Amino acid sequence: MNQLKIALATLNPTVGDLSGNSQKIEAAYRAAAGDGADLVVFSELCLIGYPPEDIVLKGAFQKAAMDQARELALATTDGPGMLIGCCWYNDGVLYNAALLLDQGRIAEVRAKCDLPNYGVFDEIRIFQPGPHARCMEYRGVALGVMICEDMWKPGVSAMLKVDGAELLIVLNGSPFEQDKYPERQKLATLRVSETSLPLIYVNQVGGQDELAFDGGAFVLNREGGLVARSESWRETTLLTTWTRETDVWACAETDIHPAPGGYEALYQAMVTGLRDYVYKNRFPGVVLGMSGGIDSALSAVVAVDALGAENVHLVMMPSKYTSEESLLDAAICAEWLGARIDNIPIDPAVQAFGQMLVGQFAGTEEDTTEENLQSRIRGVTLMAISNKFGHMLLTTGNKSEMSVGYATLYGDMCGGYSVLKDLYKTDVFGISEWRNVNHPAGSLGPKGQVMPQNIISKPPTAELRPDQKDEDSLPPYEVLDDILQCLIEQEMHVDEIVERGHDFDTVARIEHLLYIAEYKRRQAPPGVKLTRRNFGRDRRYPITNGFRNARLKGSKAET
Repeated sequence: MNQLKIALATLNPTVGDLSGNSQKIEAAYRAAAGDGADLVVFSELCLIGYPPEDIVLKGAFQKAAMDQARELALATTDGPGMLIGCCWYNDGVLYNAALLLDQGRIAEVRAKCDLPNYGVFDEIRIFQPGPHARCMEYRGVALGVMICEDMWKPGVSAMLKVDGAELLIVLNGSPFEQDKYPERQKLATLRVSETSLPLIYVNQVGGQDELAFDGGAFVLNREGGLVARSESWRETTLLTTWTRETDVWACAETDIHPAPGGYEALYQAMVTGLRDYVYKNRFPGVVLGMSGGIDSALSAVVAVDALGAENVHLVMMPSKYTSEESLLDAAICAEWLGARIDNIPIDPAVQAFGQMLVGQFAGTEEDTTEENLQSRIRGVTLMAISNKFGHMLLTTGNKSEMSVGYATLYGDMCGGYSVLKDLYKTDVFGISEWRNVNHPAGSLGPKGQVMPQNIISKPPTAELRPDQKDEDSLPPYEVLDDILQCLIEQEMHVDEIVERGHDFDTVARIEHLLYIAEYKRRQAPPGVKLTRRNFGRDRRYPITNGFRNARLKGSKAET
C-alpha cells in the first residue's frame, strides 16, 4: 500500500457510557469510511471515556468495556480499520491500551508504556505500564502507536523507530490548560526530529468533571512542519491523504485551523466545561445569584453562551446594603443576555435570624458573623430554587477569592459547579472586556456587548456592610494575583517574591491566608481547570499545616 487516507476523529466521550460512546465512534467511523478513509484514528480511552478514575478498577466495567470493543470491531468487517483507546485486562494486569480493529476483529493490542503520575493524572494507581513498545502492522504499514504520555518523553518513539515504524500515531486524552497547546506541538516536534518520522496527534474534546479537552488534532511531516490541524473545541473528523515514496510517508497539506490561545481559549474552556457538566449530568439548566458585580455577571454570560438564555435563571437577592447601582447593573446585564431574572429581598430572613439568635448573641458586637449570615441566607434561597425546579446552582467565586478564603462556607460557596474557580480576578476583568467585543464560535448568547461597562469598572464589593470594598481586606488584585501565582503555580520562595517588588509583610500575610483557607477549598464545588495548578488534584496541600516560609524568616507579619 503506497497511498493511505487516515481520518482523525475528535470526539466528546462520556466516562462510563460504553454504549453511547460506541455509537458515537461508529457514526464517525462510517462517515469517514464514506469519505474514502482507509483508517480512522480516535483518542485515548475513547470507548470508556477519559479519565475513568476508579470506575476502571471494577471487574464488571472492564468486562463490559472489552465486550463492547469486540462488538465495535464487527463494524470493520467490510470497511477500513479503526484505532481506538480502551482499557484492556490480560493475565491479571489492567492496561490503558490502543486497539486496532480490522476485518471484524481486534487485530492488535498495544499498552501505554509511560503512565503519568502528576497533576491531575493518577494512572500508576489504576493501570500497569505496557511492555516493550512494538509497532502495529496494518495492511502492510508499520504504525508506531503511542498513547498520550508516551509522546512526552523520547523513549517510546525511539523504540518504535528501532522496531521499524513508518509513521507515529498518538492517541491522546490531554486536558486543556493555559498555554498547553504550544507545549504539545513542541514535544511532538521533538519526537519527529529524533525519529525522522511523520506524526499524527489525535486528542478528545469536551468536558469531564473539572477537566476540559480542546481537541485540535494535527499532523507534522518528517521535517516537523505542520501540514494539518483540525478545529479546536468541537467534534470533528479531519481526513488526511498520505503517499509513500521510497519508504517515506508524506501527508498532503490540508486544513490548518488556528491554535487555541489567549482569552478565547480560556473562555472556550469555561463554556465547554460548564456545558458538558450540566448536560452530561442531566440538569435542565442552571440558577445563580446575580449581585451586580463582575463575578456573577461573567458567570451568567458564560452560562448563557454554554446553555442558552432559556436555560439560565438569574436571581437578585438584595439586602439593605445593596446599592441601586448594583440592582440596575444586574437588571441590564440580564436584559442584554435575554435571561430571566427575579428579585428576592433577603431582609425578612435577616431580621428573622437576628431575632432567633438575639439571646445567643447578647452582649456581642456585630462583626463578620452577621455579614456571613447574609451570604448564607442567599445560599439557602438559591438551593431552595435549585431543589424545587431541578436547575443546578452555579457558584461564582474566582481563584483569587478561593486562594485567600474570601468566601463564605455554606453561603456564596454553595453550588454544584464554578466556571471561575481557576480564574484569577485580574483575568476575570480581562475576559469580561474581551467578551464584550467578541462572540466566540459556538456561543449561544448574543453578539455585541453583554455586560454593562460599569460592572467592569466599579470597585469590587461584597456589599455586606456599609461602603464595603474588597480592597478593605485584600491588597489590590494586581498585587494579590501576582503573589498568588508565585505561591501556587510557581511554588516560589518568599525571598524571590519580595525581589519582584512586593512588601514582605504582605507576602507573609497572603501565604498565611492561602494555607488556612485549605479547609474551605476542600468543601468547594468542582470547577473547570484553566491554569497549570488548579485547586484539587493539581495541588494537594494538607488542611492541618504548620509550615510558613515567611515565619522561618522571623517576620512580624500575621503568621
